[in-house]
Amino acid sequence: MTPVESFGVGASDWWGLTWRLVLATVVGGAIGLERQTAGKAAGLRTHMLVSLGSAFFIVIPLVTGIESHSDVVSRVIQGIATGVGFLGAGEIIHQSRAESRRPQIKGLTSAAAIWTTAALGIIAGCGLWQASVIGTLLTLLILRGAKRAEKYLPVNRDEEEE
Repeated sequence: MTPVESFGVGASDWWGLTWRLVLATVVGGAIGLERQTAGKAAGLRTHMLVSLGSAFFIVIPLVTGIESHSDVVSRVIQGIATGVGFLGAGEIIHQSRAESRRPQIKGLTSAAAIWTTAALGIIAGCGLWQASVIGTLLTLLILRGAKRAEKYLPVNRDEEEE
């Protein structure tokens, strides 16, 4: 069994490849839809593209059968995580406002959602559909459910007064 076969997709397995890419798109769409309805800058299309792009990058070494397969996959995952970090940083910088005298950091949750969407795209690209579905549901629970719970939690922020 070749390393590619161990992941269950080969260059001639068009249905398996299609399933992985469609799953990545749907997973990204679910999270993007939540972000879109919350009025965030990075919404439906952004999350769909991040997830699909991540799946594309991880599928490349899986279908080409590169000899040092596990090293290549590891490097691809590291590259995706780093690259998506720049998207998240852009979201934070975009959202932060310099209007007040105090620095404000906004967009951290959106940046984390983009990062998580990339990870879910990787999972879908690897064919781990169960983990992809569970991860999507947990992400949506965090984005919606934790937001509601935060309203009832006490806030204690020690900020220095100027």
